[in-house]
Amino acid sequence: MGQAAAADAAVVISQAIAAGGEANVILATGNSQLTFLRALREMPGIDWSQVRVFHMDEYVGLDPQHPASFPLFLQRHFLDYVDVAAFYPVAAPAKGTEAACSEYEALLRQYPADLCACGIGENGHLAFNDPPYADFDDPVWVKVVRLDDRSRHQQVGEGHFSSLDEVPTHAVTLTIPALLAAGRVLCIVPEARKADAVLASLRGPITEDCPASLLRTQPHARLYLDPDSSRLVDW
Repeated sequence: MGQAAAADAAVVISQAIAAGGEANVILATGNSQLTFLRALREMPGIDWSQVRVFHMDEYVGLDPQHPASFPLFLQRHFLDYVDVAAFYPVAAPAKGTEAACSEYEALLRQYPADLCACGIGENGHLAFNDPPYADFDDPVWVKVVRLDDRSRHQQVGEGHFSSLDEVPTHAVTLTIPALLAAGRVLCIVPEARKADAVLASLRGPITEDCPASLLRTQPHARLYLDPDSSRLVDW
């Protein structure tokens, strides 16, 4: 699954470079993305020196060297292996957060994404657009959000924090319109713990109660599943 998604991502990136001399990509973080990121960094033939890398979210006020920091995650699992043109980490300072959001949105609009590689959370979120706070028609591309308790529990379950009290209550996230503005969207979702969210995304109503359900309406989006994450879907 991760290998298949990485192969498709490599095609999108290489085509963007061939057409315009550069490529802009948005990457997700988290344990479910590790197989994809490892496969992508090992893909032959990609001129990473022509690729700008963005990502999706960061906890407000978290120490950049905290093990749960998303830019640090990308650095350790991807950027240490490829020499990209530029990496733009999401800034989420405890003070001046709104200004940081505006600055990151300006970068995203300056360098339109050719590719967004995302996942689906256990609660059906895309990035940190959690139900019930997600907005399919969000007027901004980057904003501060309150994190749903299920989303925070997921971070503990993945081992990024030792207890719920340690998980920040707010984060900066790219909104759903920002993610879907990319030329191609590849959604990589492994593991049995995502099976309920996958079922809701594919068979439930299209609603902000399951933000990932909107992917069904996007012809430029592709979903990658494994036997565990797809086990509840009646094909």
